[in-house]
Amino acid sequence: MRKQSFYLMCLLIGLFVNGCTSPGKAGEGSNPNDVVINTETVVNIDSPTATLLPTMVSIELEAEDALLSGNVKIESSKSGFSGTGYISGFEDDGDYCEFTLSIESDGFYDLNFISAALGGYKENYVLVDVDNVGVAVTDQNKFSDSKLERIFLANREHSVKLSKYWGWVVVDKLIVTSSVELDTSIYEVPATLVNQNASDRAKRLMSYLTDIYGNKFLSGQYCEKGMYGTEISAIWKTTEGKFPAVLGLDLIDYTPSRVEKGSSSKAIEYAIEFDEKGGIVTFCWHWNAPTKYLTGTWYRGFYKEETNIDLAKIMNGQDEEGYQLLMADIDAIAKELQKLKEADVPILWRPLHEASGGWFWWGAKGAEAYKKLYIVLYDKLTNEYGLNNLIWIWNGQDKEWYPGDEYVDLIGEDIYPGEKVYTSQINKYLGALKYTKAKKMIVLSENGCLFDPDLAIRDGAMWGFFATWGGEFVTKSALINWLSEQYTEEYMVKKVYAHDSVVTLDKLPDLKNYEVHE
Repeated sequence: MRKQSFYLMCLLIGLFVNGCTSPGKAGEGSNPNDVVINTETVVNIDSPTATLLPTMVSIELEAEDALLSGNVKIESSKSGFSGTGYISGFEDDGDYCEFTLSIESDGFYDLNFISAALGGYKENYVLVDVDNVGVAVTDQNKFSDSKLERIFLANREHSVKLSKYWGWVVVDKLIVTSSVELDTSIYEVPATLVNQNASDRAKRLMSYLTDIYGNKFLSGQYCEKGMYGTEISAIWKTTEGKFPAVLGLDLIDYTPSRVEKGSSSKAIEYAIEFDEKGGIVTFCWHWNAPTKYLTGTWYRGFYKEETNIDLAKIMNGQDEEGYQLLMADIDAIAKELQKLKEADVPILWRPLHEASGGWFWWGAKGAEAYKKLYIVLYDKLTNEYGLNNLIWIWNGQDKEWYPGDEYVDLIGEDIYPGEKVYTSQINKYLGALKYTKAKKMIVLSENGCLFDPDLAIRDGAMWGFFATWGGEFVTKSALINWLSEQYTEEYMVKKVYAHDSVVTLDKLPDLKNYEVHE
């Protein structure tokens, strides 16, 4: 790889003498590595090392000049590339390309990988130095934008690496530009719930959530055995007596096809107990498909590969029996949620999660079938059963899967960036803001490792709450209540739970009497 060090100080003269507009792109016949100001070529950049001056400067780094590893290689058969070629071969773990970038001014920058997908939607890791800052999403078969926004880069040399996750992409170049200023009005979210008949306690909880949004993070933990279960016990010991403010539970074992096999749960009792202690409860539902559709391991019946259920046929009327079976399942879950209504427990309710990923049966047949089911579920639980204690979290994770503002109170993102990755995941946060023009609170509805609150505050990724998933993400064994540190190290757990901007159970106000803001 050719590697140079150089400076663009001459650009400063052009900036002050001539002024500048938004950075242009290299035109036909020009070298795509040129830095362009006012559409005039100023200086040629012909290596993956470049210097970015503050504001209004665009740097284009050709992928064929980057450091290539593993199967990654240079090709030129696909049309539409710039420079002398593009790179392909992201097939195995360890395949990556690495750019070197020198930054002269601390600030936020957008990283745009001009790339194309081979065979549909793809995600691949982006690392700045050693930190995973998000994934580059590519779903077009032609070269197009795959942008990570608002990545903080300090005044020094950086490594920017695109590393195989799903793989199967081709990359033309990396464009680095200064980020636009973050509009802090995104945190000004109304407290009004979509259910006009929402319970008094649901309104009080939503009022509190919106009051602290943009200033505080609610701590949360999924724990199958409730507030005294293994994961929360490990946190309690590590933090010397701290409990999370939010308890995460699952209705999975109330699903009829699991009950038939002898499954049982105390999740409802655990929810009531935590509410009595002053905490906040969130529920998801790994919906095990009806027994008729189970083809694999019965207790994994929420995964598409373990079933032969076709949601599209069910929702368009071609499988009436299947529709009735799904409605019966909803009826069974509604009876359990009714117990929480009777106990006056407000619930952050997150059904049909991670749909766009396609690994669950409710997302396996596309966005339209999924949205129909989501709306039916909302209608039954809200209008038929009157479950006015539910605050609805939509967790479809793709704009095309959004069911409509009238069915969504909060928007959730589930992020598992790897082990010991404490970055804010600002790119996912900003992406979630684009699902709708309405102002909705963005929450980290599932996470593998904790994020560093200082980095999140710096970046503006003000997740309304986080909810770390259980099991290996906290402990090594369901029977041993000590921190494993595989995903989050002890020092970071202590930092998060002691942070002034993180709300733990002991810092929650009296939510039963909190002032309501309409």
